[in-house]
This record gives sequence, C-alpha cells and structure tokens, in this order.
Amino acid sequence: MDTAQLPNLSETKRRMAETNDLFNAEVFGKRNFAALDQIYTSTARVLPPGAPMIAGREAIKRFWSDLVVSANAKSAVLTSLDVMEAREGVVEIGCATLTVEPPGQSPAQMEVKYVVFWREEDGRWKWHVDIWNSNA
Repeated sequence: MDTAQLPNLSETKRRMAETNDLFNAEVFGKRNFAALDQIYTSTARVLPPGAPMIAGREAIKRFWSDLVVSANAKSAVLTSLDVMEAREGVVEIGCATLTVEPPGQSPAQMEVKYVVFWREEDGRWKWHVDIWNSNA
C-alpha cells in the first residue's frame, strides 16, 4: 500500500516525530533514561551494530544509559525518510546524526541509517524493533 493511502498518515507521522524528538531531547539532552518507557514498547528489541540483540525496556535502558554516558553523547537528531504501513504497525526508514564528546577527545558526529518498526501502545506510537548502522 502506498503511504498516501494510510489513514491519518500526517497525524501518525506527527506523533512519530514527537517520539523521535523525545529521544533526542530527554535521553540524549537530559540523560532522562526513564523517558525510554515512552519511546519503546514494553516488549521492544534493539539490534545495535556489532552487539547482541537487547530485549525489554530495562535492558534497553541499561544499553542507552551505558552508551550515552560512556560516549558523553550530546544529541541524536533523527530524520524520517519514509514511513510505510506494516500489518501491525508502521515501518520507518531514516537517518540520524549523533554528536558525541568522549572524554579527552574532540566532539565528533556520526551519521547512521536506521529502520524502526513502530507499534501503538498505551495511546502512543513507540519503537518496537530498532536497528541501525553507521554510514562509515
């Protein structure tokens, strides 16, 4: 189905953008890892590059906390490129710019691409499966 045929596509995209912005502002900007409850579903999975799959919110919180703190990550600006209907949710393809300032190093930016399978849970669109990798 073409994304133009999705009912309420603009509303769905707006709500998805709110979640993506929450990830940047709260998790990276304020290091508020409790906000991940509003970003990931209760049974979410993260498939980080070069690492084992991570399942469940508590494990996902530990993952992001460890990564953000160890890399002294400052921001993760997500840009949605395509949104497609999936049987029980929505698939988003996007790119992101991550800004980090590791201790003793100059600030650096990393470009990544990602795919997120979204599901609606508790009245919010949330990430259910999250996978990404570096462009370099």
